[in-house]
Amino acid sequence: MLKENLKNIHKKKLAVFDIDGTIFRKNLAFELLNELSWMKVFPKSVRDELIGLYGSWLDNEGTYDAYRVKLVELYEKNIQGKNQEEIIAAAKRVARFNAKRIYIYAKRLMEKMRNDHIMLVISGSPVEIVKEYAELLNFDAYFGSVYEIDKNKIYTGKTIFEPTHDKSAVVKQFVAENDISMVGSFGMGDTQSDAPFLDLVDFPIAFNPDLNLRKIAEQKKWKIMVEKKDVIYEINSKN
Repeated sequence: MLKENLKNIHKKKLAVFDIDGTIFRKNLAFELLNELSWMKVFPKSVRDELIGLYGSWLDNEGTYDAYRVKLVELYEKNIQGKNQEEIIAAAKRVARFNAKRIYIYAKRLMEKMRNDHIMLVISGSPVEIVKEYAELLNFDAYFGSVYEIDKNKIYTGKTIFEPTHDKSAVVKQFVAENDISMVGSFGMGDTQSDAPFLDLVDFPIAFNPDLNLRKIAEQKKWKIMVEKKDVIYEINSKN
């Protein structure tokens, strides 16, 4: 999952970002599913299901995390038997179209840290779209959900890696394999699944956090940042 050989990068610190809701204003898995439906790689009914799921979330029928899980289930249900080249083609189109649809706060941080931080992004979205988006944003390394393909590059329907199960384990392995120090490390995420890796870094930020992450951040006295329209502000911990 490396964009380039990290041993040749003269950077001393690590910066870890989530994507959906942290960098990207929407959800990459949603956009990929929608594009695959428009391309007729996935059936039209997928787009109808997407609209229903999104509408339910907007109507406060369930949490964002539950909505994200449903997106994963919908993708897993439709990926079997599809050709990898079609998924990659859709991922490229989605990434290019959404390249600028990022939070201002995230954009500023990425620009500030890129020169002296190893930039790592971890997402539960399919690795094909994570790869395209991470490269457009000039990240050094990326991790996304990996779905098995056979010798003909056809998806079997089996999931072989989901970083959201334990993002801290992903960070720990990445750091160990590349001999990276955690001193001065930074992390930013928006949901409870990001809390394990935020707990590893020296400077964690809960950005537009869901309720569960906000509670954790308040307890641990992490910085909580919120971006609403064109306004960015910090929420002080109650403790």
